[in-house]
Amino acid sequence: MYTSFQLAKKYIRYYVTASNGNGHGIHSPFVFEFIQKVLTDTTNYNAYTSIENQRKLLLQNNDTIEVEDFGAGSNTLKSTQRKIKDIAASSLKPKKFAQLLFRIVQFYQPNTIFELGTSLGITTCYLAIANEQAKVYTCEGSSTIAQVANQQFDALHIKNITITQGDFGTTLLPLLQTITTIDVAFVDGNHRKVPTVAYFEALLQKANQHTIFIFDDIHWSEEMEAAWQYIQQHTAVTLTIDLFFIGIVCINPTVKQPQHFTIRF
Repeated sequence: MYTSFQLAKKYIRYYVTASNGNGHGIHSPFVFEFIQKVLTDTTNYNAYTSIENQRKLLLQNNDTIEVEDFGAGSNTLKSTQRKIKDIAASSLKPKKFAQLLFRIVQFYQPNTIFELGTSLGITTCYLAIANEQAKVYTCEGSSTIAQVANQQFDALHIKNITITQGDFGTTLLPLLQTITTIDVAFVDGNHRKVPTVAYFEALLQKANQHTIFIFDDIHWSEEMEAAWQYIQQHTAVTLTIDLFFIGIVCINPTVKQPQHFTIRF
């Protein structure tokens, strides 16, 4: 994983070289609409308040749990005995990006949403509340973290989430066999190249021409950048959007020439 200094240097380079986030000069109709209707939407939706209240409670929770870590680990938390508030501080997606995921789901109205890496469930709540008619499948490696996530779903009375607990290496493929197609997938799991590529290849089997993949922490490490480059160059991929902390991928076989955008956000 990159140091904070290395990541900061990369972010500055991204910010200076990225296209302006207002859509000017963007010739892709999909990307222009995405910027205008989703990325720059500043509406303060009612769901934001209730979910962020749950985040605040997690950030204040002093309970200690035993955590099973199947991924690349945490930058800051090394012990398996962790306080919930510390997990929340280090692992939860910032509200800027969690709320972007909400707007993606709200605007495109996917029927089936798949999340790899539930964590404490805040992002999952955003995905699920944005379209309460959708089915949301989420996977979490640690049983104790999954329990805390379920408490968030109950507190917000969310009924359209199915959580699967266990090592992704053993749970992912059997779960995918029960799903016909995936419309939106958010991958925030094992932050290594080989597993990330394997997740993408597996999820790709359930994609349709409107599927949107979202990958977290695409510049977190050399391995994640290598995984992102692999995904961008995949023959099935027709469009990508690099927002630095997350990457968005579209699959549309009717598009002949792949397009790759880096947008300031």
